Amino acid sequence: MSDAATLESFRLADSFLPVGTYTVSYGLEQFIQDDRVEDAAGLEALLSTYLRRQVGPAELVALRAAHAAATDGDIDAICRADRRLSAVTLAAEFRESAQQSGDRLLSLQTDLRDETTLDRYAERVDTDETPGNYAVVLGVVTALADVAVREACLLCCHGFVTGLLGAAQRLLSLGHTDAQRILDELQPVMTAVVEESADGAVDAMTPFAPLVDVLAAEHERAERRLFAS
Repeated sequence: MSDAATLESFRLADSFLPVGTYTVSYGLEQFIQDDRVEDAAGLEALLSTYLRRQVGPAELVALRAAHAAATDGDIDAICRADRRLSAVTLAAEFRESAQQSGDRLLSLQTDLRDETTLDRYAERVDTDETPGNYAVVLGVVTALADVAVREACLLCCHGFVTGLLGAAQRLLSLGHTDAQRILDELQPVMTAVVEESADGAVDAMTPFAPLVDVLAAEHERAERRLFAS
C-alpha cells in the first residue's frame, strides 16, 4: 500500500476516531454480570468466539463485498451487503450499535473526502434505503482510500477486539498488561478469520453464536446498563 493508504488505515484503527465504539460492549457487559466471564482467560475465550462465530462469518464477509463493490462504484452491491448484514444480525442492540457507529464514520468521511461513491452511498443511508452498518461503511471507506481488503479486514478485527478490551477494563478491572496480552494472543485468530472470510458469500452469511444472542437480548431488558449493547 502507499504511505497515504497506510496512514489512513492507522487513522481508522485509532480509538481517537469519533465513531462511538467506546459506548458498546456487544454483550460483554451481560456476560460479566451473569458471572460467565470472570477473568482474563474467560475474556480471551469469549473474544475468540466472537471473532470466529460472528465477526468473521458476517462482518468481514460484508466488508469484503462492500470493498469490492466500492472499487467498482457499484452502489447497489454495497447496499445488498449492507442489508444482508442487518438481516443476519439477530440482536437488536447489535444492529443499532453497528448502524450508529456506521453513521458516524460515514458522516465523518463525507466531510473529509470528496468521493462520489461515498456521497451516493450516504444518500441511500440518509433515505433509509440501506442501514449503513459500520463494517460496510468501513469497507467502502478503505476501498476508496486504496487500503487493501486484507488490511481492511485486519483493521476491523483489531478495532473490534480493542473496543471490547476497553470495555472489559471498565467492567472487569482488567489491567493494561492483561489487555495487551489478550490482544497479542488473539492475533492468530484474527489472521485466521480474515483468511476464512475470503471464501464467504453475501447470500451465505452465517454468524452463529446463540449464547451471545441470548445474553444480548437479556441486556436489552436490564435495568442498569453501562453500555448501549
